[in-house]
Amino acid sequence: MENFDITDHLSFMKAEILETLRLVMDPELHINIIDLGLVYGVKIDEPGKQINIEMTLSSSYCPMGESIVSAVKNCVEGHYAGFTTNVELVWEPIWSYHSITEEGKKLLGI
Repeated sequence: MENFDITDHLSFMKAEILETLRLVMDPELHINIIDLGLVYGVKIDEPGKQINIEMTLSSSYCPMGESIVSAVKNCVEGHYAGFTTNVELVWEPIWSYHSITEEGKKLLGI
């Protein structure tokens, strides 16, 4: 996950996007994708009005993967009018239980 960089004028927008993505729930676990640790980064092409989300799924065989990717696009584009969203699924680093935030573990009852 990205750190806030006060020297980057887009850091606040990136942080807002990450918070907005808490609205996207894993349909099977009912935990948001941020607390599951599925989102690796956000890049913004301000002149091109493009938001790029780098994320993974809990497995490459995730049956709800397409649904989650669509929800990410819809969520971001719904909150940032005029921007288009590209979601890049990556498999490195591989997702694991250790990617889940402390809040996510509480929500899962772990």
